[in-house]
Amino acid sequence: MNSLDPQLRDFILFCVDRRGADWPVLYDEMALVAGQRLFKGLGRAELKQLGLSLALGSLDETLEMVRSAITQE
Repeated sequence: MNSLDPQLRDFILFCVDRRGADWPVLYDEMALVAGQRLFKGLGRAELKQLGLSLALGSLDETLEMVRSAITQE
């Protein structure tokens, strides 16, 4: 995996700080935060442009990004 975009890393860590790193609770929190634009106004479309999809078909990639963000912390 390429280097994780700093905004994506910060988004993921923001969600981890709110609800912890347990999956699928973290996924639900990420969807809620994106849906309500609670992190720097980023919604699903902006996150997707940065490379993070919250679509169910992309969960493997999303989980890989979560692991990367947590280990970079």
